[in-house]
Amino acid sequence: MRHGPQLSTSTARPGPAATSSEVGIGHAPAHHGELLQGVFADEDGRMRRALVTLPQPELRSRAIFHPSHHHWGVVGTPELEKVRRAAARALREFGARPAAAKGGWIEITSDVPRGIGMGSSTADVTAAIRAVADYHGVALSVAQVARLAVSAECASDSVMIDGRVVLFAHRDGVVLESLGDQLPPMTVVGCDTDPSGAGVDTLALRPAEYDEREILVLEALRAALRHAVAAGDVALLAEVSTESARLNQRFLAKPALEPLLELSDGCGALGIQVAHSGTVAGLIFDPRLPDTESNVATARAGLADLGLPETTVIRVPSQTADEPVLPRVEVIAG
Repeated sequence: MRHGPQLSTSTARPGPAATSSEVGIGHAPAHHGELLQGVFADEDGRMRRALVTLPQPELRSRAIFHPSHHHWGVVGTPELEKVRRAAARALREFGARPAAAKGGWIEITSDVPRGIGMGSSTADVTAAIRAVADYHGVALSVAQVARLAVSAECASDSVMIDGRVVLFAHRDGVVLESLGDQLPPMTVVGCDTDPSGAGVDTLALRPAEYDEREILVLEALRAALRHAVAAGDVALLAEVSTESARLNQRFLAKPALEPLLELSDGCGALGIQVAHSGTVAGLIFDPRLPDTESNVATARAGLADLGLPETTVIRVPSQTADEPVLPRVEVIAG
């Protein structure tokens, strides 16, 4: 199934050295594109490529690491090249530990759609790194997981970071700025802007080259997003996200962008968000407004009229005093 949640399993059958009692298990969530992406100055003034993702935690990858004490390297099916590389690099972290595995077999099960900008690759890689660490009884820091993920796939999003809204340097594996503890309450109606299902090869995608004006705009958007997160202002967040989507058109054009913007204006949405290196997009609503649910229904009907398959409806609730918030996701069958 191309546009809805899909179960993809890639398995290398464990050899005789592995048993069910000696495996490591790791998980990692997906995301639904970005709220902001571009180049931004770090604390030393160095310009780095960075992004703020929209989490989608109910779609996940699960990795099982079956260790071997008899052969070097990590075995897996051909499509698991990045996963095998990530697991092998994680193994090096534990090479000096007693009874550390030499190599092993890796198994991935995922319901994250592939190739449309929902973080399927990073979810697989992060889950694999955590599975290797789990087998060795080690809790890796976020920074360690991010470093290993970037080394395995060249660029990574921030799915390994829970409980914070961050501007993440996806080619360096570091947080440039923590923008806050939670996103404002919002409802996002997601879709795939490419009904053909062709997807995007992110490694083949040429990195965006921003001009001086765009860099100034991006810094202004960063400041506005910081304020939106701090104030719980979903309308301002949607303005930031919409401008980031417009700016990205020069580098990865979405033919459906203008129809989506028209739909947004006509159905009470506050703006849109997109995957800057993928094909998914979403209409952003404020769930605290009285007509939101009827507007969401109008948006879903509008997407159907445009021929754009739905991906999810993400609902980020208000945070209670004693409970951290994670987005709740309504999964749409494709």
